[in-house]
Amino acid sequence: MRILRVPGVVGMAVVLAGCAEAAETADRVSACSQALGLANLNPYASAQEVSAQAQQKAEELRDLGNQVADQTLQQNLFAIADSYVALEQRKSQGLSDVNDWVQTNTANLERLRQACT
Repeated sequence: MRILRVPGVVGMAVVLAGCAEAAETADRVSACSQALGLANLNPYASAQEVSAQAQQKAEELRDLGNQVADQTLQQNLFAIADSYVALEQRKSQGLSDVNDWVQTNTANLERLRQACT
């Protein structure tokens, strides 16, 4: 009787591990889709608009980063959030040249896309 229980327990552990992996993948897909939806910050908007959008989007990206288990994805979400804060600071200081920010953000978004595939 004991021999029959062991395979059943092992089988249940495999099923539970598969469920956990599926849940993690679903969380990852959801986080990726939300993050890519937040990637539409216009660096050429007014300082007030950039400030409001950057703060909101950075906060949402950090929240997403805190919810995902995948470290690479988390790091990418935090990097994009940091870049939004950096843009906000540049705009509040009256710096209008944002070309380097655009290049950095483009690279961050590409890394995010790679982490999401």
